Amino acid sequence: MSDLEVQAELAAQAAQPDRSGKSGRPRRFGVAETGAAVLALFLLASAVVPQLLAPGDPLAIDPLSAFQPPSGAHGFGTDESGRDIYTRVVHGTQYSLVIGAAATAIGLGLGIVLGTLAGMLGRVVDFTVNRFLEVLFAFPGLLLALLFIVIFGPGVATATIAVGLSTAPGYARIIRAQLISVRSAAFVEAATVLGRTRWQILLRHILPNTLAPLFVLATLGIGQAIVWAATLSYLGLGAEPPTAEWGAMLSAGRTYITSAWWMSFFPGLFIVVTAVTATVLGRSIDRRMRHA
Repeated sequence: MSDLEVQAELAAQAAQPDRSGKSGRPRRFGVAETGAAVLALFLLASAVVPQLLAPGDPLAIDPLSAFQPPSGAHGFGTDESGRDIYTRVVHGTQYSLVIGAAATAIGLGLGIVLGTLAGMLGRVVDFTVNRFLEVLFAFPGLLLALLFIVIFGPGVATATIAVGLSTAPGYARIIRAQLISVRSAAFVEAATVLGRTRWQILLRHILPNTLAPLFVLATLGIGQAIVWAATLSYLGLGAEPPTAEWGAMLSAGRTYITSAWWMSFFPGLFIVVTAVTATVLGRSIDRRMRHA
């Protein structure tokens, strides 16, 4: 199942009432949720105060310490220039989380605009927006991001915008479906009878009841955006060495994968852990919203 299908399924579930017959109280935090919360706090601390967790300089080189395996002195080992991998991974959290959050914000913002236009401005606009989204869906998301970078050039800012734009069509489709569902609700019909204008109904009644599933989508989207941004950096189209960014570190370590496996293993591990943490937290938020 693709990321888009997972997001659509979660949004659809969030819009449906709970018919399981169980109590409306959300269950207590499980082991996976507790672990994800702890990891999320660690990642946030790494992004906000990296010097607290890794006091060293992520760019400081020490040729005499090059290619040292994980040890007491260097928990994650060192790279080809003697830089401490642990320090670089911790400091790289800031780059990855900022890129992921910014790309998700761009995708959601554009998705909200397109989804609202399609769901609220009549059949002609709905038809036009849907055809535009179908054209975008014809390209895989990562390919669309690559096309954008080819046109505007590589770099962190370009990669962030490219990832955001490539995720926008999925968000737009989900938001459009939510708008159409909420638009037919009884409280919207009552507001129409009371003489409220279209924009008053949209801002006061429809959007507040449509945007709730976006918290789930945003949480999942950050993990997806981090993976895509790291992929672009790995291909040399995002952050460039010696920047302490996970994808760039993976790219630098691939040359030495057989002799210095730790150079690729630990940045890759943090990418996977971050994506899994975002997914677990997103599903937990979804369950609690449906039980609220």
